[in-house]
Amino acid sequence: MELTAEGKTALGIILKAARDNGIDVGGAKIRRTSSRFCLGVEHGDYNGTELFGVGTDRFIWMAYKPSGTKKVRLFSANFPDDGVIEFELGDVPEPKSDQIAQTWGRFPYGIDYILRREGFKLSRGIDAVLYGNIPGGGMSRSASLSLNLILSLFDANNIEAEKKTDIVDLAQAVENDYIGSPCGKLDQTMILFAREGMATHYNPRDRSIDYVPIGAGAADFRIVVLDTGTDRPGLEKSTYKIRRDECEKLVSILQKQGYDISCLADIKDNALYEKIIRAFGDKLPDLCDRLRYIFSAQKRFYRMLDAWKAGEIETVGRIFRTDGLGLRDAYRISGPELEAMCDIVRTVPGVLGERMLGGGDKGASGALVRAESVEAVKAAVDTAYPRSCPDFAEKYAVHVCKVVDGVRVYEGLL
Repeated sequence: MELTAEGKTALGIILKAARDNGIDVGGAKIRRTSSRFCLGVEHGDYNGTELFGVGTDRFIWMAYKPSGTKKVRLFSANFPDDGVIEFELGDVPEPKSDQIAQTWGRFPYGIDYILRREGFKLSRGIDAVLYGNIPGGGMSRSASLSLNLILSLFDANNIEAEKKTDIVDLAQAVENDYIGSPCGKLDQTMILFAREGMATHYNPRDRSIDYVPIGAGAADFRIVVLDTGTDRPGLEKSTYKIRRDECEKLVSILQKQGYDISCLADIKDNALYEKIIRAFGDKLPDLCDRLRYIFSAQKRFYRMLDAWKAGEIETVGRIFRTDGLGLRDAYRISGPELEAMCDIVRTVPGVLGERMLGGGDKGASGALVRAESVEAVKAAVDTAYPRSCPDFAEKYAVHVCKVVDGVRVYEGLL
């Protein structure tokens, strides 16, 4: 496999960084992990819903090879001020410590910690240099990085996971248990299993994966990611954690009242939903708003899935838009810059649907756009966003994305 022009640019950045920082990547493999675009249900993973999305062509590239020792040496061209992250396997800082809070090194540290905790025997370190062009919020940069590092360390140590879902669990544990970020499994699943030209349907009940091509006759459309230029803190420092805690609190309250549920996704029946809203809507209005979003989004999910299979991309877009309004008004996880992007592109003919992406507060919004309207979307954003959000006039970006494989490995290029 040959690298794309974008991949060759990334490789050039990696080679320069390797020379400048004394890391030998001669003969190294290159692992490329993607970003993801969630079609539904955003914030559904930790609430137990089914998930639907695609891998997108914003990536992390990492050139790596066994170091010949137990030492790990890593450099990120995205975070040059952190210098070379260097440690012996088995000798990393404690979880959630102040020492790791402000460095990207918390990810490789966490992977070493979690793999050892779970019984994996690592004896070979790696030398690696990486570079990514995934926006900093909304397209799952942290999940892509964690997966890349886990898979690369496994490869260097001749380890194979029993199931691909085990890798998802390990990547989630790195963020949950070591870093302290309360993420679910959506991001890791949508990246690890992503397949070029296909959407991924994940059912948490049996952890099954189905690949779903879009139906014949679908209008030609593009996935457009609207990076607001804002810097989003980790999920542990954001509204994401508050919303997850609220959802879990409501589940606990309902369980104590005798409701046989384990998560909000278990509330699918209209009669049960109405009973809960009547009983708790006035007492717990905010918590019930979270339920309103999840209940409605879960109903819409199956309509979206059917529309995708039928090639009815206009319907997919309308549902995507409606979900965005629910995330804004009932789940209240969006932010002013995210909504500014949505408001701008919503006015452009040919935009089928738009909403915020990812953890919330800041980061990126996304849109489904007819192919012939992409340039109009770019022009509208270039005109209106700097006026609406002048503090980010030099930082925003519009990404037109393709649907790609989540993981690829290249050999013989270095």
